[in-house]
Amino acid sequence: MAQRYVRVQTKTGATYYGILQLDRSVALLDAAPWLDGQRLGDALLEADYTLLAPCTPSKIIAVGRNYAAHAAELGNTVPSEPLIFLKPPSAIIANDEEITYPPQSQRVDYEGELALVIGQVTKNCTLEQAANQIWGYTIANDVTARDLQNQDSQWTRAKGFDGFCPLGPWIVRNLSAEARLQTFVNDDALEQPCQSALISDMVFSPPALVAYISQVMTLFPGDVILTGTPEGIGPLQIGDRVVVTIEGIGSLENTIAA
Repeated sequence: MAQRYVRVQTKTGATYYGILQLDRSVALLDAAPWLDGQRLGDALLEADYTLLAPCTPSKIIAVGRNYAAHAAELGNTVPSEPLIFLKPPSAIIANDEEITYPPQSQRVDYEGELALVIGQVTKNCTLEQAANQIWGYTIANDVTARDLQNQDSQWTRAKGFDGFCPLGPWIVRNLSAEARLQTFVNDDALEQPCQSALISDMVFSPPALVAYISQVMTLFPGDVILTGTPEGIGPLQIGDRVVVTIEGIGSLENTIAA
């Protein structure tokens, strides 16, 4: 099993980065692993911590229409270059936290996505350099108030509500391009995915996205890039349980609350 990097909170409120062990204990680090965090020699038992979102980015850069079939299902063409937008860090919640359904919206959709975690300051990097700027990979759900997205001339409100960026549950260092992303709603057996696509189905690859975005804005260690969602988006209702899985990482689960 790939090493899983986590961020946790102790019962006293202290937060640490760490490495998740097979027995679910966490070997603590003295800093974020992309900042060369070293083991403290201490470990927390599973009962002694709460799992948090695995990083605290200065910004979340998201990408629209990066799967051709998803662009088509919304009646859009595939862009000739990455279509990027921002989500606020305040939208981040952890695995198992509740997504609050905002009263301003009548339709809130799931969008399962692969998330990239940047490992070092990145500016104006080339495609050839970009892969080395990606420290690791995790799972995200780019929750979207679809009616507000269609109503507004830009997407900040529709995608920026608190809780609209579930992220986690941990970060892995490597991921196959043939890994499959799937999204399930109220499907405890995980047998009938609403979304299913390979990472290689993206229009613009993860390194291509990093290179492109770095020509626009400086990326800092711990920043997150959401790489786009495949076809099969759909609405969520209060009480629904949404699960996004990616082979080689795990699953991100959240419930919708009023």
